[in-house]
Amino acid sequence: MTDTTIEDVERSLDRATDLESEDAVSVLRTARQDLADLRSDPDVDDEHRRALEKRLEQRIREIEERDAYDSGLGAAMNPDEDDAP
Repeated sequence: MTDTTIEDVERSLDRATDLESEDAVSVLRTARQDLADLRSDPDVDDEHRRALEKRLEQRIREIEERDAYDSGLGAAMNPDEDDAP
């Protein structure tokens, strides 16, 4: 059994909102693993755990998609640049 609680995972999710992208994704992936470890814990509400898993996955995707979008935005906004599309 793990020492991590579902409340710890929720705190990690909240804390990740204040971090830079790379650090936030790292914290969220660790929280996702901690949550997976809680699957076998009979004291954890399965519905609550699944809802939290969805929130974690959604947050990771938001960060990754935002970073992917931001990486090409500069060239599109400055068409006079050599690397503009």
